[in-house]
Amino acid sequence: MKCPFCGYEESKVIDSRESKNGMTIRRRRECLSCQKRFTTYEKIEEVPYMVVKKDGTRQPFDSQKILRGMIKACEKRTVPLSTLEEIVEEIESQLQEKPDKEMSTTEIGQYVMKRLKQLDKVAYVRFASVYREFKDVVEFKEELERLLKEK
Repeated sequence: MKCPFCGYEESKVIDSRESKNGMTIRRRRECLSCQKRFTTYEKIEEVPYMVVKKDGTRQPFDSQKILRGMIKACEKRTVPLSTLEEIVEEIESQLQEKPDKEMSTTEIGQYVMKRLKQLDKVAYVRFASVYREFKDVVEFKEELERLLKEK
């Protein structure tokens, strides 16, 4: 850390304190050359993760939006909330691993449907009916028949 008084590049940390929200750390430093003291702040760099929508627009990743959709699909089902939160965390982990920090809504939707299909078939069909935008009852029936064949 460069001293703001003399420009020397080495200092020692005298005191460190975390902020109330835990997002920054305040460090009191002393320059090893001129012995003057100064304060620095460290903050977690937040790179916004983006979701690429079907129309090509981008919006910030919102884990709560995914969770709300799954909760709605699992309404009155025996799927624990903690399991749904794990699925959201899995999606977020996949997003963090991507070099461009972007994921399409198609990828997210496919992943959620795959996981819901393993957990609860009714929740899967509910989610799929909204996500895949079934045009009519025939498409809905075809999806149900595919599910029944898989058993």
